[in-house]
Amino acid sequence: MWTESASHLSRRDALQRLSAGFGAIGLAGMLGPQAQATVKQPITPKAKRVIFLFMNGAPSHIDTFDPKPALKRFEGQQPSGKLYKAPKTSGFMSSPLRFDQYGQSGIEVSESLPRLGSIIDDCCVIRSMHTNVPNHEPALLMMNTGNIQPIRPSLGSWVLYGLGTENENLPGFVVLRPTPNIVVGPALWSNSFLPAEFQATGVITSDMSVDKLVANVRNPVLSAGTQRRQIDLIQRLNGIHAAKRAHDSALEAQIKSMETAYRMQSAASDAFDISKEPPKVRELYGDTPFGRSCLLARRLAESGVRYTSVYYTSSNNQPWDTHSDHYKRHPELCADSDRASAALISDLKQRGMLEDTLVVWTGEFGRTPYSQENQDKNKKSDPMKRGRDHHHTAFSTLLAGGGVKGGLTYGTSDELGMNAEENPIHVHDLHATILHLLGLDHEKLTYRYAGRDFRLTDVFGKVVTDILA
Repeated sequence: MWTESASHLSRRDALQRLSAGFGAIGLAGMLGPQAQATVKQPITPKAKRVIFLFMNGAPSHIDTFDPKPALKRFEGQQPSGKLYKAPKTSGFMSSPLRFDQYGQSGIEVSESLPRLGSIIDDCCVIRSMHTNVPNHEPALLMMNTGNIQPIRPSLGSWVLYGLGTENENLPGFVVLRPTPNIVVGPALWSNSFLPAEFQATGVITSDMSVDKLVANVRNPVLSAGTQRRQIDLIQRLNGIHAAKRAHDSALEAQIKSMETAYRMQSAASDAFDISKEPPKVRELYGDTPFGRSCLLARRLAESGVRYTSVYYTSSNNQPWDTHSDHYKRHPELCADSDRASAALISDLKQRGMLEDTLVVWTGEFGRTPYSQENQDKNKKSDPMKRGRDHHHTAFSTLLAGGGVKGGLTYGTSDELGMNAEENPIHVHDLHATILHLLGLDHEKLTYRYAGRDFRLTDVFGKVVTDILA
């Protein structure tokens, strides 16, 4: 019941009288963007933010960043050794794509990625990535959450939990995708058992109008001043309600979200509006869903969003999953991704933001160095119509900016691209390195839940110090 004494409380008084739970969350949102960063940073950060470009379905490493000329010598031979499953294949299949040396570093990059090749001196290519299994769902979860089951917080949620937000008027963690259809779905960016405020804000980018990107971002009836008085009253009532329900994280997050939503009306209208970009800049990224999303990701990074995921999906929710017609589909996908990804990295560099923005380009795994053959073995198939199956024991990941050495290849796969060989890097190691670049120790970034301390990398992971600038 609303009492007379309560009605005379100022907004700050109400906050000060509330329980520790709501007080901490509320003050974090209302008194400053860094107030919620409760985890100490024992490491000097190189990066302030992350833009994670995810190629849904898994691009082929031997057709992008890991040339394997030896495959021509073994063309048509059946793979041997330890395999995850017996393949239906016509044998090893070399890449018909040309690899050229780029930049002062001379790193070889496929002709399907010429724009990324042109800026390869700003990038680090890891050629020895590997993950647990070659199935999409568990591999997607591993790359996004560090676990093959949908039970753990996402990388973005851990980053936001550890560092807080840079801009109190915008979400700290944003997920951009052109369609709701995506394998696994929200579990990839879930906060799981972390407090609800560290959940991502999902944005569908099929329509880039600000009103469509952020629903109900503008109040069609009330003025800003009237809304401010209304939200103050509601928050005072919420405060009294929350004080009787200490440590209810869902309630605390909902209360804070109302304040953020109010503030987003002006901030989001600017940050999410790519039409404010000059035509030359929009042309640089390309007028495609992925291109527009990458441009939006840069604007969000500029506005202080800590972590942005950009998923490369389409009407096919796993466009890079090229089980057939690989050499028709792969170049088409690369042309779009190459243009937008290179534009993002170049644009960040031109604006002086690349040095403290880490860009990650990867899929959930790679694709087999041998063909996937589903046709009648008695019939001779067209090699250009063949596909490549899932491959988890070797794949490539590209990093740029954020304290990573440019013009570097790190690790190798064997001569056929079958297995990570020199300096193998597991996804846990990649996660540990990303956190390290942000100034977070992956072994100390923990959250107590159900009687134990959890962390993103579980009991695994090592920082790949050799790639740090």
